[in-house]
Amino acid sequence: MSSIFTKIVNGEIPCYKIAEDDKYLAFLDVNPNSKGHTLCIPKQEINKIFDMEEEHYLGLMAFSRKVAIALEKVVPCKRIGVAVVGLEVPHVHVHLIPLQDMEDMRFQRKTQLTPEAFSALATEIASNF
Repeated sequence: MSSIFTKIVNGEIPCYKIAEDDKYLAFLDVNPNSKGHTLCIPKQEINKIFDMEEEHYLGLMAFSRKVAIALEKVVPCKRIGVAVVGLEVPHVHVHLIPLQDMEDMRFQRKTQLTPEAFSALATEIASNF
């Protein structure tokens, strides 16, 4: 069964896209820990990050790095936190979370944005990618 991320990759579900190439996709998390919380995924449906071939894993990390650099140019923060948890969706995903404090990494404090704010933010980050 396809994960929600595979449905996003296939265009069946919309997303606030930031960056994309032939193997990876980055988009804003719609239930963000903080403004700019972004997910980077491989387009190939893989459940666990360490099940990825090394080259594909390194490619995802390099792609995530580029997205994080663009994100930090747009969202004021102390740093970009990185997390790979993956229990909620069985598809590898890297969380890039703009941090003001450690609470932003706990997945308990959430931020809300309007659809217009999500769209504007995705466009601004994408323009720095």
